[in-house]
Amino acid sequence: MSTARQISLKKNLGRRAQIICAMRRFFAEDDYLEVETPIRIPAPAPEAHIEAVASADWFLQTSPELCLKRLLAAGFPRLFQICKCFRRNERGRTHLPELTMLEWYGAQRDYRDLMVQTEDLIRYIARDLHTGDRLVYQDFRINLKAPWLRMSVTEAFDRYASVTMAWALENGRFDQVMVAEIEPALERTQPVFLFDYPAARGALARLKPENPMLAERFELYLGGLEVCNGFSELNDPAEQRARFEEELARRKSSGQTCYPLPEKFLDALAAMPAAAGNALGVDRLVMLFTGASKIDEVVAFTPEEL
Repeated sequence: MSTARQISLKKNLGRRAQIICAMRRFFAEDDYLEVETPIRIPAPAPEAHIEAVASADWFLQTSPELCLKRLLAAGFPRLFQICKCFRRNERGRTHLPELTMLEWYGAQRDYRDLMVQTEDLIRYIARDLHTGDRLVYQDFRINLKAPWLRMSVTEAFDRYASVTMAWALENGRFDQVMVAEIEPALERTQPVFLFDYPAARGALARLKPENPMLAERFELYLGGLEVCNGFSELNDPAEQRARFEEELARRKSSGQTCYPLPEKFLDALAAMPAAAGNALGVDRLVMLFTGASKIDEVVAFTPEEL
């Protein structure tokens, strides 16, 4: 490791430690319980776009979501976890196959409450790091003053895409259009919540009662980086089972690994209260607060260094 990289890494890892400490304080002050759930599990949530890493006849978690929701169902109303998650075939400027995730859940909340809470969390971290209401990332000065911009996915397609959202879904191009046309066009000088995703892109999210074609899901973009994925939680076990079976059928048709159904999670789901949860990429958030251009700059070791 070069001297310049050592100096930069030492600074970034110090900032990373500060950010994680601030996260813990934020949730402790709001009476959230920090928990640890198993990293190795018998059945991950089957999602067509996420590949789990096998560990003998089980899997390394892609997210602590299923275990945290079982704790919600067992009567723990506010939970958070900071942990390692594993996703096969994910490596790039902003991706690692082993990532650090902050995930939290609150009973009797929905995705709109969660957007406000996410604003509060990141602004809390900014104050702790003495960056004020502005964050400088890749030459963009991001204004963190609340409220942050909210834009429906339908509106984003209407504004920025060359095709309609319906066409993109019917032709299997939704993700491609999002990455190639919509994400690059989003405002870089203020945070942007994209919300109300198509129902097919919210495998574990509650559908909007007034429009079941849409899921109560959002993603947050800061300086062009997608940093979290939150939603109002589905707590109907029959509907969740049907969605999982649809996801497994998609995986099978495309030649992907088919996981067993997470039966203990499905059994617990009927007791889970109305809730909302969010999964935030810690590594990407550290990139934003350090100005790092690559995720490699904010972790102690990359896979290639091991």
